[in-house]
Amino acid sequence: MDKKALYSLSYGVFMLSTKAGDITNGCITNTCMQVANSPTRVAISVINANYTCELIKKSGIFALSMLDQACTFETIKHFGFQSGRDVNKMADLTLPEDINGIPYMGWHACAVLSCKIVSSQDLGSHTLFIAEVEDAKVLSENAPLTYADYQSRVKPKTEAKVQDKKIVGWRCKICKYVYEGSELPKDFTCPLCGHGAEDFEPIYED
Repeated sequence: MDKKALYSLSYGVFMLSTKAGDITNGCITNTCMQVANSPTRVAISVINANYTCELIKKSGIFALSMLDQACTFETIKHFGFQSGRDVNKMADLTLPEDINGIPYMGWHACAVLSCKIVSSQDLGSHTLFIAEVEDAKVLSENAPLTYADYQSRVKPKTEAKVQDKKIVGWRCKICKYVYEGSELPKDFTCPLCGHGAEDFEPIYED
């Protein structure tokens, strides 16, 4: 199966944040859709291995910042390519807070939703949360960033192979899982964080 075909599905790119007690964290996700009106409800799917998912299960609330076309890879890298278990992603940032005291993106975002979980379902690699939108705010007139645009324009291209160096493995950029072998299957999915082959980088022999 060529998983790149799934890139043709229309997605946005979001910074998903939450607060459980005194702990705040956020991650990047691309799976959200409105599923009901009166009351307005959305569905989000979050990787179970993510620290943000763990905190959402405890808090029952989240803020969803809709990233815009001005968003840079550095912003996405900050929230999406390191774990809140290892780094306090909010520590050096001045972020506004929503009605629940959850920090959200004050830049590179065109809107934010404040949501309360009403139900959830474990899907194996992910948890599907259904949430009621308690508040919504437009932040800018910029167009939202789509996942397809992220893949084609924002995400850096894979670096060329180092000359005369043999590839001995592949490392997941998200959770650092290592796949041993010179060839990474195109349809490979990380067993720890669920990310695909496009988020692995080669490991070269010393």
